[in-house]
Amino acid sequence: MDMDTRRRWPAEGSSRVPFWIYSDPEIYAREQERIFCGPSWSYVALEAEIPKPGDFKRTFIGEKPVVVTRDQDGGINVVENRCAHRGVQFCQKHLGNTAEFMCPYHQWTYDLKGNLIGVPFRRGIKKQGGMPADFDLKQHGLGKLKVACRHGVVFASFGEQLEPLEQYFGPAMLPLFDRIFDGRKLTILGYSRQLTPANWKLMFENIKDPYHATLLHVFLLSFGLFRADNPSRIVIDPSGRHSSGMSWRGEQKKTEDNAEMRSLLENFTLQDPTMIEPVREFEHYTVALTTVWPNLIIQQQSNTLAMRQLITRGPGAFELAWTFFGYETDDEAMVRRRLRQANLMGPAGFVSMDDSEVMKFAQQGIGPYPEAAGVMEMGGRDWREDEQHAVTESPIRAFFDYYRHVMEL
Repeated sequence: MDMDTRRRWPAEGSSRVPFWIYSDPEIYAREQERIFCGPSWSYVALEAEIPKPGDFKRTFIGEKPVVVTRDQDGGINVVENRCAHRGVQFCQKHLGNTAEFMCPYHQWTYDLKGNLIGVPFRRGIKKQGGMPADFDLKQHGLGKLKVACRHGVVFASFGEQLEPLEQYFGPAMLPLFDRIFDGRKLTILGYSRQLTPANWKLMFENIKDPYHATLLHVFLLSFGLFRADNPSRIVIDPSGRHSSGMSWRGEQKKTEDNAEMRSLLENFTLQDPTMIEPVREFEHYTVALTTVWPNLIIQQQSNTLAMRQLITRGPGAFELAWTFFGYETDDEAMVRRRLRQANLMGPAGFVSMDDSEVMKFAQQGIGPYPEAAGVMEMGGRDWREDEQHAVTESPIRAFFDYYRHVMEL
């Protein structure tokens, strides 16, 4: 098969997704340029992770390393984790506090805003060597990204022409964001990370595919935590790039509606049932999973809250960085409840480990067949911005409509 034929999207449109987009190195390189370094707001941190001047967090946008800092004036900055001298990644710690950053190689030193403030031997030694006389510190700072914050959440972008963050979310998604981030101060409860041998888009598809949970996840299904026969709602941004799947908890019993759900075990019990005894915290929905283009999943599963950050690691792998959080107003019982329910998620979570394994299987099936395509027709071949059921792949079709626009495919 020649390159032009292989790069042609199927005539059926976004209801047919070609398998070559999950493994092609050239497509992956174009994604880095057009998506992660393009006009997108990428999630990088919660302000609660860098509360004091000098605090920093090392993270990534796509595969590019960046550092989020709180400067001495209280401002938030995001800079490239790449020394302006020879390109060394100068920050290796996940979190910390510092007065300045110094590259370990030649000790070029930067302030917390990314400005170059020191170069050893700039004037040479004994009037020999040194930098040219017209060398200007101001011209050799770290690469600085644009930054936007809303209610304690930090986004950054390499792009030049950017929508304001609120406009980027849009009128459908902004209320769902503000539902979790309502102005209350956040507290960090913990982290987990996992590396999955699958293309990053499969993770977004997984979250944008609500009905798989009713077939794959024994835990969610049996205890009614998320199931296709529960009252559900799907909301999609008009552009197709963001979406949210929401549901109300159901009961652990067989009905005509869930007869095809073979993973539903009526006799499935826990030695400690407190795991599945949440309290009503939000006015609407017991589960809400919101995907924000291009790298964020905001998770509310009962009372456990988390940011899931997608970090690309080549065409065939991605890292998922989880940040579990709560509110400063939480009492001890709520903190314990959030941490207990966090066992549903993460690399060994009662639910998430199913997703990791099945995405690995998907990549193994997709990789050897680049000429084939996936069928995304559950719920139709088009997509709608608001649906009142979960038996649909509509958010995936919307995602790929936007993806094709950005990638010009």
